[in-house]
Amino acid sequence: MKFGLSCLFLLACLHLFSQEKEKDKKLPYPMIETDSLYREDQFYLAFSYNILLNRPDGISQNKFSSGFTGGVLRDFPINKRRSWAIAPGLGISYNKYFHNLVISKSNEIPQYNIITEGVNYNKNKLDQIFVDVPIEIRWRTSTPQSHKFWRIYSGIKLSYLVMDKSRYVDKTYNIKVTKNPDINKFQVGTYLVWGYNTWNFYGYYGITPLYGQKAKLKGEKVAFNTLNFGLMFYIL
Repeated sequence: MKFGLSCLFLLACLHLFSQEKEKDKKLPYPMIETDSLYREDQFYLAFSYNILLNRPDGISQNKFSSGFTGGVLRDFPINKRRSWAIAPGLGISYNKYFHNLVISKSNEIPQYNIITEGVNYNKNKLDQIFVDVPIEIRWRTSTPQSHKFWRIYSGIKLSYLVMDKSRYVDKTYNIKVTKNPDINKFQVGTYLVWGYNTWNFYGYYGITPLYGQKAKLKGEKVAFNTLNFGLMFYIL
C-alpha cells in the first residue's frame, strides 16, 4: 500500500513539473490580441482636380485647378461583422480655380467679365476655404486582423465658406475681391470613395451652385457647379 501511494505521489509531482515547463516555453511568434470593437479610417486626406460645370458661353478653365480636403471622422459600425458603418466628421477644404472670368467691383457691387482674347495676363484665379461636415455610409471588407481591405464610402458634405478671394493680375491691373456676397456661403455636395488599401479614388459633386442668383455675365447666370476628383488617403 505504501509503495502504491508513493508511486501516485511521484506521478503527480512529475505531471505538475511538466506543466510548469510547458508554461516556461516561449511561442515562436508574438501573441496578437484581437480587437473585436475596432474602428476604421478615422482621419482622411484627399487631393483633387477641380472642374467647373454649367459654365456660361465663353468661360473656360486653364492651368491646373486643384484642391485638398482633410479632417476626422468618427466610425460607428452598425452590424456585427463591422462591415457597415456610419461616419460623421469635421474637416476643412481648400479649392482654387483658374479661369478666364474676371471678377471686379463697382460701388461695392461685384462685376463679371470675360478676359478679352489675346490679352496677356499673369494671374486670374478664385481661392476658397470651407469648413466641412461630412456624413457618410461605409461598406468595407475589413477584419480585426488586417488593415488591407476593399472599401466603398458614400455620403453628403455640408460646407460653410470662411474665405474667398478672386485675383486678377496683368501689367496694368491688380484686382482683388474678397468676401464676394454673390458666392453661396452654404454648400451641399455628394461624394463617393472607392478603392483598396492605400489607394482610393475620390469624387465630389457640388449640388449647390457656386454663385447665387445675382451673379450674372451679360444677363446670363454664373451658376457653376463643381466636380472634384482625385485620390483619398485614410489613417487609422
